[in-house]
Amino acid sequence: MPYKITLQASGHTFDVNKDEFILDAALRQGINFPYGCRSGSCGTCLGNLISGELEYPEGLPITLMEHEHQAGKAIFCTSIAKSDLVIDVKEITSVVDAEIKMLPARVASLQKLSDDVIEMKLDLPANEQLAFRAGQYIEFILRDKSRRAFSLANAPSNDEFLELHLKLVTGGKFTEHVFHEMKEKALVRIEGPFGSFSIRETANLPILLIAGGTGFAPIKAMLEQLIKENDSRPVTLYWGAKNTEDLYHHKLVLSWLKQHPSLRYTPVLSGTGNDPSWHGRKGFVHDAVISDIKNLADFDVYMAGPPAMINATKKALLEKGLPEDQLLFDSFEFTSLKS
Repeated sequence: MPYKITLQASGHTFDVNKDEFILDAALRQGINFPYGCRSGSCGTCLGNLISGELEYPEGLPITLMEHEHQAGKAIFCTSIAKSDLVIDVKEITSVVDAEIKMLPARVASLQKLSDDVIEMKLDLPANEQLAFRAGQYIEFILRDKSRRAFSLANAPSNDEFLELHLKLVTGGKFTEHVFHEMKEKALVRIEGPFGSFSIRETANLPILLIAGGTGFAPIKAMLEQLIKENDSRPVTLYWGAKNTEDLYHHKLVLSWLKQHPSLRYTPVLSGTGNDPSWHGRKGFVHDAVISDIKNLADFDVYMAGPPAMINATKKALLEKGLPEDQLLFDSFEFTSLKS
């Protein structure tokens, strides 16, 4: 017998089957939760358990601290209901759902952007098209049925190919294959689009984009789409990386600055040491943001990058007055199991 889940704010209800993840049940029944990784590593679907009992079959996800769990916080992509529940989670009402497809694709090109980042472009069959929103991701389905998720780096308005930025992970089964063995014209199988990380079309505040490493991929897609649509909102981009090579599309962003005067860009390097060639900002990207922007509540903030960067930046921005409902993020988990 299924359990009944009630969303406190809207009163919407849906059923969840025994051992079915709460997020999966919500999406199956047309309830739009915010979500990203669907593995507990990004924290996008964080909400509150108001009443009832739930559990995590695989243990607490990495983005949920024990004290948060005890305080009633919950991650819904890896939790199952043990009773009827009342929960509080931000519903997405402005998202137009894109059809999720499983498709073959051909590797059209592989181009190294740095020593450990490669750009892959995928070509879909002539009679197929993948509708997606800037910021979403696709999953590669490997021969052993395992999956690897990567954000799309191109805007929907520029969909001749699907563009991905893959970071080499030492011991990572898939990325090591891509870097050292995969050839152009190779066939792959993908599924998508997934995720709710995208620009909110109904918002009118200036936009603050924060990228860490290859978290630039979905941010690039968002920027391209905003530029293509002649969006009038001012856009500020901060890109945090360890060294200059990690700013693998620095020249591209500089070219955008010449074409779009409403765009502001600040790269921040955390590992330059005594490098005399770098005269820009140094340190952690969230410190630069907080130093420069006095009133964060004036912005809608979108950030993507590795979990450590996301967690540190989220904490810092919220402490400095950014309303939680003005923050969307996508956390990349670089592990051998996933990459």
